[in-house]
Amino acid sequence: QVQLVESGGGLVQPGGSLRLACAASGSIFSINAMGWYRQAPGKERELVARITNDGNTKYADSVKGRFTISRDNAKNTVYLQMNSLKPEDTAVYYCNGVIRATSYTYAMNYWGKGTLVTVSS
Repeated sequence: QVQLVESGGGLVQPGGSLRLACAASGSIFSINAMGWYRQAPGKERELVARITNDGNTKYADSVKGRFTISRDNAKNTVYLQMNSLKPEDTAVYYCNGVIRATSYTYAMNYWGKGTLVTVSS
């Protein structure tokens, strides 16, 4: 069984910074990609940032230049450095992993339980 556990959420003032981390554990053969999604109240879940196993990244237009995704392959961990935070960044942030649990299974989507980020003065 694969588990994704997020950490690092909390309350921050506008203009501040936070760093989220997500560690994947359990039965892991390989990780194709990891990323962060967010869901604000009353809105659909949206992609924030994504990084593949060879380091290619993708960002939502709304966070480009402010957020940076990175990955420690040895630790099966992905990070999201969030700078210049705005009130509209307030949401529950979910970690996502596209992971093969064994050599004979296809890659599947796995999700963490989410961590709340609140940007408010």
